[in-house]
Order: sequence, then structure tokens, then C-alpha cells
Amino acid sequence: MAKNQISANLAPADQEAVMQAITTIHEKLPFLIDLTTEKRRAMLKMGDKSRAFVSKALEIATQNPDFLPRSFDLEEMRRDLALYEALYPVLLSLTQLQELVDDTYIATGSEAYVAALAVYNYAKASGDVAGLNIAIDEMGRRFYRRSNKNKCEATAS
Repeated sequence: MAKNQISANLAPADQEAVMQAITTIHEKLPFLIDLTTEKRRAMLKMGDKSRAFVSKALEIATQNPDFLPRSFDLEEMRRDLALYEALYPVLLSLTQLQELVDDTYIATGSEAYVAALAVYNYAKASGDVAGLNIAIDEMGRRFYRRSNKNKCEATAS
């Protein structure tokens, strides 16, 4: 069996506290939006090089507002950039936390699955001990795959 990478418990009270913290984050960020995949693809993305460009453009617009059309909302640009800059460290922290939770979730699932496979193999190898055949058959259905021949026959019918 593979080396156990994690052995921990998440107490219900701790799980509830984490869920409450997530609720608090949602409450503190009521302006968050949910973009569709299509809208996300269509949007211009601001990376590190673009951040400097946008900051410079805001500086120029602030110092020389006369060349901008009246419909241009300089204050909205300033608010958008300020929010972008304020969200950046939050995004980095949440991304790091999400990766840790995801890695831990994958590792614990993998360890549980490896252990279950070991139980299944030990049970199969031990024969009909204490009427395990029904349980072994039920577990074995997890690995059952219909052959291509059976699939073709089923779709032709």
C-alpha cells in the first residue's frame, strides 16, 4: 500500500466555522459577478504588462482630462483599477488556499480508494469467508465494463 500522505479529521464544528468564513467572504464581496464561458473568452484580460499600461493611461487621463469625450467616466476607470488592485492579493490568497484544499481532497480520496482496493483484493483472495461473495460481487461491479461487441449489439437493437 502507498505511503499515507495525510491523516487528519475535520471536526463538524471546524467545518461549520470554515463554511461561515466562506459566507463572510461572500458577504464582504457582494459585488462579485459570475461570467459565462463565452463572456469570459470574449473579454480583454489584464496581465502584468497590461497593469502598467492601464496605470499609465489613468495617469495621463487624470492629468489631461480635456481630450477625453464627456461620456468617458474617469472616476469609474479609477474605481475599476482600485478594485482590481484591491482584489489581487485576495485572489492570490484564495487561489493558494483552493489549491491546498484541492490537493488535500485529491490525496485523501486517493488514499481511501487505494485502501478500498486493498480490502476488495484481500476479500477476493480469502474466498467465501463469512459469506463475502455477495459483497465482493457488489464491489466488483465497479470494474464491470461491457465489451465493444455488446455495445454494438445493444445499439443495433
